[in-house]
Amino acid sequence: MQREELIISAPKPFDKGYNEITAMDGRASEMLMDFGIHFLDKGMEINNDEDMERAYLLLNGKVMYEWDGKMQEASRNSVFEENPWCLHVPPKTKVIIKALASGTEIAEQKTDNKKTFPSKLYTPEECLSEQFGAGTLNETATRTVRTIFDDRNAPDANLVMGEVINHPGKYSSWPPHHHPQPEIYHYRFYPEKGYGHCEIGDDVFKVQHMDTSVLPGGLVHPQTAVPGYAMYYLWMIRHLEGARFSERIFVDEHKWLLDPDAKIWPNK
Repeated sequence: MQREELIISAPKPFDKGYNEITAMDGRASEMLMDFGIHFLDKGMEINNDEDMERAYLLLNGKVMYEWDGKMQEASRNSVFEENPWCLHVPPKTKVIIKALASGTEIAEQKTDNKKTFPSKLYTPEECLSEQFGAGTLNETATRTVRTIFDDRNAPDANLVMGEVINHPGKYSSWPPHHHPQPEIYHYRFYPEKGYGHCEIGDDVFKVQHMDTSVLPGGLVHPQTAVPGYAMYYLWMIRHLEGARFSERIFVDEHKWLLDPDAKIWPNK
């Protein structure tokens, strides 16, 4: 596969307004979901009531969320240090999000859904944040995984959303796994001049600040950050008709690494 098919580089900085990255009827349509970043000056707003399931995740800045007669102010200064705010709504729900600070960034994920479900603003305190890989493999795959919503707390959704903090010099999405559902990763680095590597099937690509990778279903997708640089990525999955995302399918030859007592060299 060609890099330009799987790694999408965004303009730096983003243009003001909505920056489309994938589209169900356009680029990377096989992802089955629209994804883009709203880059807003103070006073700009998102105003949307379309017939789509939608999720609005605050990457950084300050906003006022308004939906279903409710209002909530939210702010976020660092995706590396702070858990997310995310508004998740069913089709046709009216959403207004007003930027209260310039340089505010909001990630939008959306897809079709014939079901309805209660709207939900997920707060930082509600986000499930876990240390994956801790205490195993000489800490070479230790990472922070935040799950915002999935089948456990949004059973009627067609979308899944979460975040990973890939520690410097370490791996995530490890051991190698795959699943039938398509997935999107959107990256940020600290410091911003850092980079990492994204494995998609048998291909490996360099990824940089604000890049996006599109991961076809059925292909493994391990990630690694180079030493000295932390890598964040927003991960987004679209359920398939008749096939919900519920678990990762690990590659047989590397399943032995799932054993918490697996011995690797050097044996410390």
